[in-house]
Amino acid sequence: MLRFITDKNTLAGTSAVISNNTLKRGGTALLLFLVPLFVCAQLTFHTSKNNPMRKLQFAEMLINNVYVDSVDETKLVEDGIRGMLKGLDPHSSYMTPDEAKAMQESLEGDFDGIGVQFNIINDSLVVIQPTLNGPSEKVGIRPGDRIVWVNDTLIAGVKIPRATIIRKLRGKKGTIVHLGVVRPGVKGRLNFVVKRAPIPVKSVEAAYMIRPHTGYVHMSSFGEKTHREFLQAVDSLRRRGMENLILDLEDNGGGLMVAAASIANEFLDDNDTIVYMYGRRTPMKVYTARGNGALRGIKTYVLVNEYTASAAEIVSGALQDNDRATIVGRRTFGKGLVQRPVTFEDGSAMRVTIAHYYTPSGRCIQKPYKKGDSDAYERDIENRLKHGELTNVDSIHLDSTQQFYTKRLHRVVYGGGGIMPDVFVPLDTAKFTHFHRQLMAKNVVIDQLLNYVDHNRKQILRQYKTFNAFKDGYSVPDAFISSLLTVAKAKGLEPKDSAELRTTIPALKTQLKALIARDLWSLNEYFEIWNDENDVLQRTLRLIDSGK
Repeated sequence: MLRFITDKNTLAGTSAVISNNTLKRGGTALLLFLVPLFVCAQLTFHTSKNNPMRKLQFAEMLINNVYVDSVDETKLVEDGIRGMLKGLDPHSSYMTPDEAKAMQESLEGDFDGIGVQFNIINDSLVVIQPTLNGPSEKVGIRPGDRIVWVNDTLIAGVKIPRATIIRKLRGKKGTIVHLGVVRPGVKGRLNFVVKRAPIPVKSVEAAYMIRPHTGYVHMSSFGEKTHREFLQAVDSLRRRGMENLILDLEDNGGGLMVAAASIANEFLDDNDTIVYMYGRRTPMKVYTARGNGALRGIKTYVLVNEYTASAAEIVSGALQDNDRATIVGRRTFGKGLVQRPVTFEDGSAMRVTIAHYYTPSGRCIQKPYKKGDSDAYERDIENRLKHGELTNVDSIHLDSTQQFYTKRLHRVVYGGGGIMPDVFVPLDTAKFTHFHRQLMAKNVVIDQLLNYVDHNRKQILRQYKTFNAFKDGYSVPDAFISSLLTVAKAKGLEPKDSAELRTTIPALKTQLKALIARDLWSLNEYFEIWNDENDVLQRTLRLIDSGK
């Protein structure tokens, strides 16, 4: 039982000193008012063993019951949990029920909804692409349609937050949603009845033959369906003559460790170590290959950069340490902490770090960090750029105390956080100018692109019947670039001189062409165009041409 004690000693040292004479002059009413205040302010809390957990419970109860203003008890508890986690590592975290649900959906690889890719243009929801064979496409919703009503709610022109719109469009499988649609060139409002269904979220975003005998696969994350998607992609490429595989894990933030182990298994021989993990209360667990992989005979190159993290680092490290692939790019992020998710009854969840990941050679993937200093951790990539690590190989200082050796060829590989590539490719800061980065950061590129595609979709598709025709023949009009620059200038964005503008235009045009291809076809076509500007990929193609 909790016990509360007040005595004359507990009242000493209060910030408000009130003498006996003051109490006498104030009368009984004042005394009655002050006594409960003193009691609440000077409570001494005792437990038989000074239990920290009871102390925490008491603090929450005290604030909730006697604090001067009303408090949201749920938020109070959530803030307390976040406060505890903040003092730990950078990856232990708390999620609200909505955040936990979104995280689970991203890992499961699907959610229930109407199946449209959309964006907001001038406070109006514009359909970019309906999901192939999805519920919206089946009832006749087309690219360019504007969804203005969802059930009985007007969503156009009323500045409803994007998250609110998403909640209205999503729902349980089999439930009905009524959509009011305005279609360019059609008078009046069209009404559609859509039955929600599972909508796939693919983590294998692109798979195509980039050269004769060389396949390319881009993977954005690792979820429950990633392994199956990957096998389908590489099976298709092998039927088309793939002998070399470029596995692009750039900007891949990770996901499920089991998915990463399943992908690595496809490349490795029986009993090859994939990854191992252990922590203070977590016994060592080693994941090994089964020897039944479909890609053991395929020459492989893995593309990585400073945003390749977690599960993507497990795959990169496993293939590097087993001398199974050439890693090309820049040192990866360095996220090698294992989280265990714990779900509460209200749907919220905590992700608590329980162990470290280690590559087969014994390297700890996790980069160093100071507990409680998440700001410094977040600035790590920025600091790498400032110190020259991302742009100049001579600026990379490897730690001789962190030398490890690969399993077959006994090559030296380095620990200290992240996966150091076998072939370094610097970040080209000259190609993507400050002006270009500002155009992206301020949403000028995306906003103008959406308007352009919205008004020119039919014309482009009439002129270019196939993607290959578009790729070979389409060029972003100068008038579009001029319009974009005019909008940028109105927002205070201008190149510092004509030289910066000349440098910006070619990469900007390629980016816009790739984004137009994405909106007219899919991400696969986006990467087919954008990869012409990918220095890591182009270096890899030269390695293949040279037989390395």
